[in-house]
Amino acid sequence: MEQIDKKHSPGFPLLKSVLKHRILYAMLIPGIVYLFIFKYIPLFGSVIAFKDYNIYKGIWASDWVGFKYFYQFFNYPQFTRLLWNTLAISFYQTIFAFPAPIILALLLNELRNAAFKRSVQTILYLPHFLSWVIIGGLGYMLMSPQVGLINQWIAAFGFEKIHFLQEPGYFRSIIITSGIWKEMGWNAIIFLAALAGISPSLYEAAKIDGAGRWKQFLHITMPGILPAVMLLLLLKIGHTLDLGFEQIYIFLNPITYATGDVLDTYSYREGIIQGKYSMTTAIGLFKAVVGFLLLLMANRASKSLTGQGIF
Repeated sequence: MEQIDKKHSPGFPLLKSVLKHRILYAMLIPGIVYLFIFKYIPLFGSVIAFKDYNIYKGIWASDWVGFKYFYQFFNYPQFTRLLWNTLAISFYQTIFAFPAPIILALLLNELRNAAFKRSVQTILYLPHFLSWVIIGGLGYMLMSPQVGLINQWIAAFGFEKIHFLQEPGYFRSIIITSGIWKEMGWNAIIFLAALAGISPSLYEAAKIDGAGRWKQFLHITMPGILPAVMLLLLLKIGHTLDLGFEQIYIFLNPITYATGDVLDTYSYREGIIQGKYSMTTAIGLFKAVVGFLLLLMANRASKSLTGQGIF
């Protein structure tokens, strides 16, 4: 009587499930190992933000300086410009770039010709596989005042050529437009998957009840993709200060610093070019803390308004 039957042990169902799906759990191992090695172990290196890091002394032997580099960062003369540019571009990405793949997925979902739909999807996916270096070259060929196609058209209509890549006022528009063109098709995959998960019987029932396409969209399609939309939106908000260094750096030049210099590009100049590793680590921690706080607030607001959240 004192012995516990293994069949009734609380841990037995879990063990049974693991053994039953052992192949699937085995497939998780590489991903878990990757996260542990490249995401969790490097967190210990964040301590150099509070040290005067010296590559010859190493992380643990370097001298403690407390919040020295945070103080220097916050008192940097162009700190306000860096933060404002980062927030402005991130805001434009959220307003214009984030809805683009949703709209594209909704449009593709309305196509009834399967062959044509697959062809369009393939064409729209292709830019994702181009590096930003190639896209930067394409941008130069399109917007260059000497050989740019757009400026050739402008000149053909009798107007003066525009130095798009040297005008601070055009920089953010170029970043947002190029980002949409490159990633819109690829990001639409998630929303297409969400749309495919909506039961066709719901649309059939709606048609029987007399609902038109717009009513079906409002009451079936949008609620069906809302969880995916909110999840990705929350993740986007959590990465508000992470714009992606490569895209910004490809199009950035000293003339456009006024509207294009962001935290990532400043961190590159300080860390890679000048070797101030403690400063760049402090910047990274600042971005991580701000992103985490924004994610908490956005998640709480989302659960209150829509009932959807990450946790």
